[in-house]
Amino acid sequence: MALQMQAFEFQPALHASPRAARVGIGGPVGSGKTRLLEQLIPRFAARGIDLAVITNDLVTHEDAERVRRSGLIDPARVLAVETGACPHTAIREDPTLNLQAADELDSRYDGLQLVLIESGGDNLASSFSLDLVDYWIFVIDVAAGDDIPRKRGLGVVSCDLLVINKFDLAPYVGVDLDRMVREAREVRGQRAVALTNCATGAGVDEVVDSIMTNVLFDAN
Repeated sequence: MALQMQAFEFQPALHASPRAARVGIGGPVGSGKTRLLEQLIPRFAARGIDLAVITNDLVTHEDAERVRRSGLIDPARVLAVETGACPHTAIREDPTLNLQAADELDSRYDGLQLVLIESGGDNLASSFSLDLVDYWIFVIDVAAGDDIPRKRGLGVVSCDLLVINKFDLAPYVGVDLDRMVREAREVRGQRAVALTNCATGAGVDEVVDSIMTNVLFDAN
């Protein structure tokens, strides 16, 4: 099912249980958001977490179709939001479409515990409205440069968990990974930082543990 800016018929809730926890995944284009999503789904399933997914794209449903075809999740549990504008709009300035999509999933699936909301790829200033998510992750790419953390983009500084993805590429692109991690911790203070290689799944368990500890355990 795709949610369009032009028309959306919201179905009233079918049950009265508390809503699922909502976790946002944002970051620049190509940083590995969808690959992280694909690594998270089976890990949460293995822990018995009932989940669903929302993806955001500008004028396509490409990410949603990729996840639906992955075989990792029932395709009906993946909704696509077509923002039709800057990805900031649908996750921060006016998250109405994503809120409606999340409510729709809550109404469909009794016992739903977690909704993963992937933003369309955007720049280092993208962030999630706390009206939309309970916890949000920002994904950056080692291959994009080790200067990203010290530029102090809003996403890097403000997210609940910063994921530095593709750490395995550091020696091939001239990145000082130790410095990148150190500077990330410096600009983030006490906020968490995780290193991942979402192509292999390395480090993704730490992301799962962070969500379980900070969101799902609290919710239960």
